[in-house]
Amino acid sequence: MSSDMYQSSSVVAYAPASSANLSVGFDVLGAALAPVNGTLLGDRVQVKTADVPFALSSVGRYAHKLPDDPKKNILFDCWVAYGEALEKRGLTLKPLEMVLEKNLPVGSGLGSSACSVVAALEGLNAFHGEPLNEHDMLLLMGEMEGRISGSVHYDNVAPCYLGGMQLVLEEHGVISQGIPVFEQWYWVVCYPGTVVSTAAARAILPAQYRRQDCLTYGRRLAAFVHASYTGQEGLAASVLKDVIAEPYRAALIEGFAEVRAQAAQNGALATGISGSGPTVFVVMKDLAQAERMKDWMEAHFVQNEDGFARVCKLDMAGARVTGSEL
Repeated sequence: MSSDMYQSSSVVAYAPASSANLSVGFDVLGAALAPVNGTLLGDRVQVKTADVPFALSSVGRYAHKLPDDPKKNILFDCWVAYGEALEKRGLTLKPLEMVLEKNLPVGSGLGSSACSVVAALEGLNAFHGEPLNEHDMLLLMGEMEGRISGSVHYDNVAPCYLGGMQLVLEEHGVISQGIPVFEQWYWVVCYPGTVVSTAAARAILPAQYRRQDCLTYGRRLAAFVHASYTGQEGLAASVLKDVIAEPYRAALIEGFAEVRAQAAQNGALATGISGSGPTVFVVMKDLAQAERMKDWMEAHFVQNEDGFARVCKLDMAGARVTGSEL
């Protein structure tokens, strides 16, 4: 996924934002996002040679939201865990400095923590000549993400790392596999600038679900995956509905009902909550409609200067080395 050409003294890795759950696949579906205007929506991490064993600094739009103590930053945990993984292979960490360019807001529903984890580990692995394979990297990324959210789950780290739309399996030795995407779909994502913590969003969910809701969830998820493989766009769009999380989490997101109504009036294929929120996504087929929806959400859903909206396609590349300098 990255290149040895940068493995001299500095490497920069990029990891894209991702939208988990996608209404129909709670905890098992996720998709990586790429703005259509060519800008990057995600975090970057530079790993470069240093005179000390480890140094860490943060820059970027949302760097001020991170802990002041470097040892409380997830990148420190990534460095420690990656070093342990190298030790098991008879290898050692090089003295290095990491610079996190934090471009995604924390607690946004866009896989912010996964972005930092994936970019950090992708950068570390490239810097050391890629001794860890894809499977080992994904396991490590899931473990690191779990330290933040409280439980290991891959619906953000898998698409962030591998790209495209990922179906998390965790069966038969397979963590996640990509499924076909509808390339003509535009994903309009809007972060209002408020915060919904993953822990709070999980706490609001019921401990048990009605049998009918479980059956509906399973049927729709199966239908979506089947439709994705058989190219049935209408069927896929029709089942992008959520009976597991949205009925409870919608109350945490001010203005969500209005977004859904506006999207429906403007020809949206689907509307839902990205991850645990407060970011929402709207799926549209027409670029002009998508741009109008973005403009409307910027005017009516964004609540402060931290908020933003982007028209995206899916990022099929996932995490990658982009150069040697930030």
